Amino acid sequence: MASNKKLKVTLVRSTNKCVASHKATISGLGLRRMNHTVEVEDTPCTRGMINKVYYMVKVQE
Repeated sequence: MASNKKLKVTLVRSTNKCVASHKATISGLGLRRMNHTVEVEDTPCTRGMINKVYYMVKVQE
């Protein structure tokens, strides 16, 4: 039962002066620089990562 739902995640704030674990979460999502957009699968794991850094990212369905 594979989930085909994808989320577009865009980094909208810089990772400068942020908590180290938040910086690690951003790189775990595959985001590299400002305004970089990646598509990730919509799973509870990635939802948790997005919720952790909600103030730095923008999410589109």
